[in-house]
Amino acid sequence: MGETAAANRHHHTHHHGHQVFDVASNDAVPPQPAFKCFDDDGRLKRTGTVWTASAHIITAVIGSGVLSLAWAIAQLGWIAGPAVMLLFSFVTLYSSTLLSDCYRTGDAVSGKRNYTYMDAVRSILGGFKFKICGLIQYLNLFGIAIGYTIAASISMMAIKRSNCFHKSGGKDPCHMSSNPYMIIFGVTEILFSQIPDFDQIWWISIVAAVMSFTYSAIGLALGIVQVAANGVFKGSLTGISIGTVTQTQKIWRTFQALGDIAFAYSYSAVLIEIQDTVRSPPAESKTMKKATKISIAVTTMFYMLCGSMGYAAFGDAAPGNLLTGFGFYNPFWLLDIANAAIVIHLIGAYQVFAQPIFAFIEKSVAERYPDNDFFTKEFEIKIPGLKSPYKANVFRIVYRCGFVVSTTVISMLMPFFNDVVGILGALGFWPLTVYFPVEMYIKQRKVEKWSTRWVCLQMLSVACLLISVVAGVGSIAGVMLDLKVYKPFKSTY
Repeated sequence: MGETAAANRHHHTHHHGHQVFDVASNDAVPPQPAFKCFDDDGRLKRTGTVWTASAHIITAVIGSGVLSLAWAIAQLGWIAGPAVMLLFSFVTLYSSTLLSDCYRTGDAVSGKRNYTYMDAVRSILGGFKFKICGLIQYLNLFGIAIGYTIAASISMMAIKRSNCFHKSGGKDPCHMSSNPYMIIFGVTEILFSQIPDFDQIWWISIVAAVMSFTYSAIGLALGIVQVAANGVFKGSLTGISIGTVTQTQKIWRTFQALGDIAFAYSYSAVLIEIQDTVRSPPAESKTMKKATKISIAVTTMFYMLCGSMGYAAFGDAAPGNLLTGFGFYNPFWLLDIANAAIVIHLIGAYQVFAQPIFAFIEKSVAERYPDNDFFTKEFEIKIPGLKSPYKANVFRIVYRCGFVVSTTVISMLMPFFNDVVGILGALGFWPLTVYFPVEMYIKQRKVEKWSTRWVCLQMLSVACLLISVVAGVGSIAGVMLDLKVYKPFKSTY
């Protein structure tokens, strides 16, 4: 979801591996007032305002999470669905507020800046928790890569199928396998992942934003039109009825819906990087708190609309992915535009997520084996038409291809969009959105153990842990049930 996160780091002069920085430079004397164009850490002056920060957050949040919301609300019903959504938005709002106080270690105005979520965890909580946090983020990103591969291939297929339905006048069911499309997506990503710093190209975040608004708006519009055509709001107060699914399925699906909604809100890892674009004075944390209020209000409203309209249009039959579940057949060209927008968005979003991870892993490996040519030696390859030669490194090529190939193979093994999204939401929600922000805040603000505030924070954390566990179990159960029906590598739609 943090599609634009890494792209927001542009105007900094540093590159990805800013996890490890030169200690000496941090304690240097701040530049004298004569240098008006630099900030206290010697970087170029930050210019972000409440509005730019809100825009970044909104574009980072509204992504492929929107597509599964109608399905999630259909599992929960008209009462619990919107209520759960509000609950998640409040938890996210609260933890974002806690996180905005962690941008500077120590003092809110003059403390040392942390440039990324991981920096904050390292400087406030120390090495061991930093390693665990890194592992969770890595797993989460690996999962997101799988989720995106599935979503993109389903959308490519949907374009092909909607045109096939249109030709045959709806007579041909047009079944096809998703594997070739996953392979196409994988090959594309292998090519893009070889371009270093691809995610820092300035126009990527703009393209991502335009695309995600395009398909979310089309989904919303089609939902509204469908409701108008039906003349009624479909759906029930308690969600999908027990006749349609069994009692146990209903329980698992309810849990899984929690994971899907959590995924739609999981962007806490992006916040500190967005805060790093904001100018001061006023203190960055003040600006950021305003920006999170605005952006969470906007996204929650948008999510409520998309989810509710999708549910109102289809009732219990709400498809797992709003734009590819073929609830809508016409106008087929509009669906094709929406699905093409999803594919373009996901190709870029995949890189924006993966590149920082690639860079970080390669840097740490190179530091560990400085004398090994396999890890460190750069070869120059002259490519006709390009001015500067392309720098290639054996480990980089092998590792990046390996990463993309493994995510593609897993996607082909279990191409179930909702289940995978549910697992991801569950995995990322508690540790990254609740646990680390709460722990950092307690440490940062020196909250007394067993004081009222401490107990409340811990209760919040435990409650969210339970939600995460339940959502994870529900989604894993969903994968198990789906695998009984589908054979790995052979699933057709």
